[in-house]
Amino acid sequence: MQYVLWQGKAAGSNMNHFGLSTVRRPHAVLFDCDGVVVDSEPRMNALLKADFARFGLAVDEAGLDELLGGVLSDVAARARIMGAQLPRDWVDDFYQRLYVDLARGVPLIPDIERVLDALDAAGIPYGIGSNGSETKLKTTLSQHPDLAARFDVVLSGQTLGRPKPAPDLYLAVATALGVEPADCVVVEDSPTGVRAAAAAGMRCFGYLPDLSGRLEAEGAEEFSTMADLPKLLGIGCQSLRKRSVEPHRCQDQVGGPRRER
Repeated sequence: MQYVLWQGKAAGSNMNHFGLSTVRRPHAVLFDCDGVVVDSEPRMNALLKADFARFGLAVDEAGLDELLGGVLSDVAARARIMGAQLPRDWVDDFYQRLYVDLARGVPLIPDIERVLDALDAAGIPYGIGSNGSETKLKTTLSQHPDLAARFDVVLSGQTLGRPKPAPDLYLAVATALGVEPADCVVVEDSPTGVRAAAAAGMRCFGYLPDLSGRLEAEGAEEFSTMADLPKLLGIGCQSLRKRSVEPHRCQDQVGGPRRER
């Protein structure tokens, strides 16, 4: 599949916020990338706000949220409707400046590595399905090569040609992992991504530190910290907030060997 950036060897209930209920374990977990695996969104959002202001559209955080969703060309179309005088080549120009900015360094979302530890201990494969371009994915994930190598598959919706909110991207990730859509769980941070998961017939957990309800409104089960995700997935021996417990201690309790990569 030419839209596969890389591919390794893959080996409910409705309570949300902190109702850590017992759930049926997923057979695979599908992650968005920006804002879920890497903390790239603050950099991109700051650049977007500055550009929109430069071209005649001042927006605050709430206004920016209304513009976001889909791919960058969709964002540009909405901004133009709202009055931004964006040049014809703005999308390509913005991407080139964004890549330079992101290359300066993008941190990981706190505790995402510990989530992957718990998934490995449970023998559950996982992949990434992102609306970001291949260049953007490589720019951010290549800064964390050990983490990037752990994902069984990484797909770009732009390369696939059917980005979120269409279900195709997450369906393609599930196919690459060899797992039925109904047996997958998606981890998202945007309404567009939550809608894509729903269209694909997949349960979705919405990572939203402020628990504002905007993802819950789309059908996701919101949580505020990655430390709680293993418990929500039914694979954690306890919340990863209890730092004294090492990942290998959970392995004995959840069962199943750690996957070799």
